[in-house]
Amino acid sequence: MTEQPRAIDEMNPDGVPRKVLFVAGAGRSGTSTLAGIVSKLGMHVPLPEVPPDDSNPRGFSEPQWVVDVHDEWLAEALVQVSDSRPNAWFDTGRICSREPARIRVSEWLEPHFAEHPELVIKDPRLSWFLGLWRVAAIRTGATPVFATMLRPPAEVVGSKQKYYANKLGSSHLAASWVNMLLHTERATRPAEGDGGRVFVRYEDLLTDWVKTTTALGHALDLQTIIHTRSDQIREVHRFIDPNLRRVTSTLDDLGLPKRLHDLTGQTWEELNKLADEGGDTTQAHATFDQLRQEYVDLYEEAEAISRSTAEHARHQARRRARAEAAEGQRSLADRVPHDVRAAIPPSVRRGMRKALGRSRDDQP
Repeated sequence: MTEQPRAIDEMNPDGVPRKVLFVAGAGRSGTSTLAGIVSKLGMHVPLPEVPPDDSNPRGFSEPQWVVDVHDEWLAEALVQVSDSRPNAWFDTGRICSREPARIRVSEWLEPHFAEHPELVIKDPRLSWFLGLWRVAAIRTGATPVFATMLRPPAEVVGSKQKYYANKLGSSHLAASWVNMLLHTERATRPAEGDGGRVFVRYEDLLTDWVKTTTALGHALDLQTIIHTRSDQIREVHRFIDPNLRRVTSTLDDLGLPKRLHDLTGQTWEELNKLADEGGDTTQAHATFDQLRQEYVDLYEEAEAISRSTAEHARHQARRRARAEAAEGQRSLADRVPHDVRAAIPPSVRRGMRKALGRSRDDQP
């Protein structure tokens, strides 16, 4: 029997295949800039979007639903957005393997193809759940493709400290960058049903966004990018701010421990090669496997010798919690009117003061 040609979708008269572009990478690495460019060129960011703020006045180009569901899952897994623990990937991986979570995401994705056959999904939390999103996209009949943004780690750390008032320190942020990027590289390697991946330098995007984005469109066969219109190109020219790179610093400025400094620098050097034509090879994958193992070893050593610090912090947290609870009890007692307190028998008041840890000088 001769196969009948597929009917043209009224919402997609040109028959453009479904695709989902997942923009991954560490926060403050240019993911919003890339997602903003491709959306202005015609790809669809599912609405509603996260509103702009002072840290990103031109907008994030990320769906609010995606941010909310990622926050929900990270909280459940006890994983931070910028988590430096290698084992954090196992915690989020358990959520990625759940069938209800996969169904939830695919059911959310499906209606958005009625707006446009090529979607863009971006969120700094995305890398923690890439496996889940890959499966969900394929279930909707879409091809998942991946773009990972690359920005020098010192600039990412500096930007987070400037705009997010991060108090965890440069070493933690650099380690979380290494952890995030090495896993993202592993999670986006070619798999059955995928449509490819690219690595994009933030500097290249700001220097010549037309060349960089055109190369991305052809590499991932994104029809919206390949066949963009001149008015859309003009809109992106207005969108791109030459001063978007507001934080510039080097690894030497961060004062990292030597082994972490060296590993961060080597990871950045190898990632840069992936952005070059022909750089994404099986040999490169082996190098990243080795770097990932080196990071796991470094983290496990640091974790093993810093147990006393972790235990001390735990005791401090418990002490603060007890002090805050006691203060709350005292505040409640102080709100009791004086005439009511005066009517309480002295023996009862003494027992209450003892329970609350109050001295005789605190008597009402």
